[in-house]
Amino acid sequence: MSTTVAKRAIQLGSARGAVNRRTAVLTAGTLIAAIAVILLTLGTGALPVSPAGVVRCVLGAGDPANDFAVMDIGLPRAVTGLLVGLALGAAGSLVQAYTRNPLGSPDVIGFDAGAATFALIGLLVLHLQPAGYSVLAVVGGLATAAVVFALGTGGEHDAGYRLILIGIGVGAALASVNGYLLTRSTNYESQAAARWLAGSLSNSDWSRAGILSVALVVLLPCAAACARHLRTMLLGADVAVALGVPLRRVSVGVLAIAVALAAVAVATAGPVSFVALTAPQLVVRLTRGPAPQVFASAAMGGLLMVVSDFVGQRALGSIDLPVGVVTGAVGGVYLAWLLSREWKARSR
Repeated sequence: MSTTVAKRAIQLGSARGAVNRRTAVLTAGTLIAAIAVILLTLGTGALPVSPAGVVRCVLGAGDPANDFAVMDIGLPRAVTGLLVGLALGAAGSLVQAYTRNPLGSPDVIGFDAGAATFALIGLLVLHLQPAGYSVLAVVGGLATAAVVFALGTGGEHDAGYRLILIGIGVGAALASVNGYLLTRSTNYESQAAARWLAGSLSNSDWSRAGILSVALVVLLPCAAACARHLRTMLLGADVAVALGVPLRRVSVGVLAIAVALAAVAVATAGPVSFVALTAPQLVVRLTRGPAPQVFASAAMGGLLMVVSDFVGQRALGSIDLPVGVVTGAVGGVYLAWLLSREWKARSR
């Protein structure tokens, strides 16, 4: 083990305790903030309900009018948004840790576009019900990831930038396919599909939230297990192999879990942009950790989603903006800042 690698290992080890404490505090604080935003959203809508009223409705002792506003309309949407954010944040943390690049995100490197393309085929060509095109979205995300991984890595394990560039190209090609599918559909179908493509929570219900919950219960622990190996891989491929990390299996596992997380989110709410890109980097800066953290990034993604949905519902009065429009507006500025920062760093 070289001196540089040894120093890196010591730094990672000594910083791990403080980072873990900051990460735990940040995760708990972020989830509490997300719940506060959900209560604020429910308390300021067309049928406002106080936090105590929300609790009574959840416990089955609420006023019938409040039950309709909370249990049938507001809370399914809020919970779905939170769960979609959890999935996107966790997916982004895995891909960014694997590529060791802040641009490594499922929506940037084409995974979301692949899920959206297959979902549109199911929606506009095969005329499937939501359950059918949701399954197709997961299949499309996995198929796109397989193509990007095969073309982007070329059998190497340290191919972060190449993977990202290949992913951006595949994503651009699939976006053109999505546009073609929209032009070949009827006005009604294209309007519904366009709203879904923008990333919307307006059709949320408890069944979608339930399916997404089950997926997260399975996928998040798997993501945390893979993240443990990714931290070792920060020391370099040779050191990771020497420490017993199966690089090929970890690489395939990381991308498969990340794509599955992103795909179930896309299947639920459409391709919501920039949450997977932004949440892990906010966590890195707040915890000053060496790599994105899965659970903290998931919590941050959930907070970004519920805040964006609150802004989308309240910013323009009676107009309900799709949540993806809000995340796209804010995330686009963030991406421009990030690219500028990367360019300056490389030009020094």
